[in-house]
Amino acid sequence: MAFELPDLPYAHDALASKGMCQETLEYHHDIHHKAYVDNGNKAISGTEWENKTVEEIVKGTYDPNAVAQSGVFNNASQHWNHTHFWEMMGPGANAMPSELESRLTDAFGSVDDFKKEFAAAGAGQFGSGWAWLVVDKDGSLKVTKTENGVNPLCFDQTALLGCDVWEHSYYIDFRNKRPAYLQNFLDNLVNWENVAERLSKA
Repeated sequence: MAFELPDLPYAHDALASKGMCQETLEYHHDIHHKAYVDNGNKAISGTEWENKTVEEIVKGTYDPNAVAQSGVFNNASQHWNHTHFWEMMGPGANAMPSELESRLTDAFGSVDDFKKEFAAAGAGQFGSGWAWLVVDKDGSLKVTKTENGVNPLCFDQTALLGCDVWEHSYYIDFRNKRPAYLQNFLDNLVNWENVAERLSKA
């Protein structure tokens, strides 16, 4: 089935007071994400993947032994990543639900310790990629990082939170200060209710 660019779940300027300006979202969503959608549709046209879901395409085209992933995978995975990324942020107060706080504390020692581990994963990802909070196959919560467009679907994990650390996601607001972007993401941008909802469904 054809990829479609989802609308942002908030206005382009809704996150400006929280450290992600309107220009960033216009470039990131309207240009970068749209390019993954458009190029992905071209890549799957006339192939066995044309009528598959995005999740099926990501899982079916990921090659753990490849030096570089295929164009089909890269565009499908980045479409999936970004679709969820927009939902994982929000303009509200974004208080953390108590059940999520409890699970993070159990898994990492404290919410602050989780944030430190997540931020370190994102800052330590060389080049482009993502930092993730996932439910692993054994049901445990883990922080991971992936290169380029690779995501938790590739490892049979459930993504609860993902942060894009490609430079286009933060350069307008933070220039080359990726750690500052990650800290701001965790402290101001994350929609923790969305994360808790994903956890309840995992």
